[in-house]
Amino acid sequence: MVDEGAAGTGGATGAGGEPESSDSLRTFGAVVQGLREHAGLSREEFGALVRYSKHTVASVELGRRMPDAAFVARAEEALGNTVALRRAAGCLARQPGLATWFRQWARLEQVAITLYTYECRMVPGLLQTEAYARAMAVDHLPPLNDTQINERWAARADRQGLLRSQPNTAFSFIIEEHTFLRRTGGKDVTCELITHALEVAELRNVELQIMPLVRESHTGLQGPLQLLETPENSWYAYLEGQESGQLIADRKVASVLQRRYARMRAQALPLEDSVSLLQRMRGDL
Repeated sequence: MVDEGAAGTGGATGAGGEPESSDSLRTFGAVVQGLREHAGLSREEFGALVRYSKHTVASVELGRRMPDAAFVARAEEALGNTVALRRAAGCLARQPGLATWFRQWARLEQVAITLYTYECRMVPGLLQTEAYARAMAVDHLPPLNDTQINERWAARADRQGLLRSQPNTAFSFIIEEHTFLRRTGGKDVTCELITHALEVAELRNVELQIMPLVRESHTGLQGPLQLLETPENSWYAYLEGQESGQLIADRKVASVLQRRYARMRAQALPLEDSVSLLQRMRGDL
């Protein structure tokens, strides 16, 4: 099960073999909720103070999301500077299913106001179906056991909630046509995958473009690429290879990659043509 999430959503242990647990996330969330309620704040009111949506606050309190440094710092200030949250944050561990090298990007992903994804190897994790993700797991080496496969899909499904829980985040996807033509998992799996992609493309905060199979000029030949913008308007990039990933914070490099992505948006099929192509591909199955 490989993509920006496996590579991006790894197995039950990190690359260094360390065990992962969601117990600390739930404990941290309970501390946040207890302090918030003691202060007499609703999730919406608290969210306004820390500059995160009430949905993000809920996800943190329920132990579903790793809080980033900004959340911890603002929550600490909003809840009385007890130092309790800072200390608790130092003991946090991620949920099973997230590879070691993907964790920092996943944390930024949760608060991004803009998220761009170009993928040339497979349909990206945020758009996958369970059947497609499990089909990719078949050829994973070393082989995965059922627990690892289940944890990977659970982590990926949780990430997919971003598409609907963050309606003010702008998502853009550019996907190579051949990733659908490969028919990973067979016709039925591919048909379901295309249908799911078309449904996601209907969301107001999502733009989905297909890079056609025949494309004489292509700026993305150097590989897959992800970009995001934080609430503070800082840009980060993430590049992934086999069993590794690189988070890029350098503004000059991020600027170059932004320009490449902008060029690819012009080279890919327009939104309506991309939808039409996917519909035709589904009809041909």
